[in-house]
Amino acid sequence: MKVGILGCGAIANIITNFQAEGKLGVDLEFFYDRDMERAENLASQVDGTVVLNLEDLLANVDLVIETASPQAVREHIPQILEAGKDVIVMSVGALLDPELRNNLKTIAEENNSRIHVPSGAIVGLDGVKAASIGKIQKVSLTTRKPPKSLGISADTETVLYEGKARDAVEKFPMNINVAATLSIACGKEVDVKIIADPSVDRNSHEVHMIGDFGELKTTTHNMRCSINPKTSVLAAYSAIKLLKSLNENLKIGT
Repeated sequence: MKVGILGCGAIANIITNFQAEGKLGVDLEFFYDRDMERAENLASQVDGTVVLNLEDLLANVDLVIETASPQAVREHIPQILEAGKDVIVMSVGALLDPELRNNLKTIAEENNSRIHVPSGAIVGLDGVKAASIGKIQKVSLTTRKPPKSLGISADTETVLYEGKARDAVEKFPMNINVAATLSIACGKEVDVKIIADPSVDRNSHEVHMIGDFGELKTTTHNMRCSINPKTSVLAAYSAIKLLKSLNENLKIGT
């Protein structure tokens, strides 16, 4: 399988490092970013090729990993799917827009292409998806990050947001993809609290779910990416594992 990357930031860097070490299990060869220097830096690690536009990327790959931005999802994912290519979406917040999500699903169905969303920076998503088969009464997410990861300066613990997932994603588009992934996985818009906490040095996510299955609680304390503290290493690892699973004959989990 030939794979290309759209958006050459922190997550793309981690994925490319795995390719350079021969651990990815696919052929990651093509790189596209509006910032040519960033694309060239990643391509050089794996003797890859920088493409000048999306059309050139699509002409050479079977699957595209989007690691750019919610805007890139809106602008480019339709074209990728129309070309019959599969896509891994990392900027999941864009998919909380039901009109966009339904449109992309329709395009994928019409062109025999697939949209993959990794589990991202939380654990337990398989359990959440299984539980959502029944009736769900409550789903909440509490995200706690160092102030720098949220782009602010704070000396004391500060609640920056408390409300629904869709508004959280609009206000913190580069920080709260977890809320979108969780909402889509369980089919219910989750309640979100975002806390800037100067006493912590990791990005943490607490999920609490109650339904006719019982009760589920998970807590994930993530190592932050050195290139971009807004990004958790686990988010990149989830994309890598998804890529590897596409070629596996034995699959565990939903």
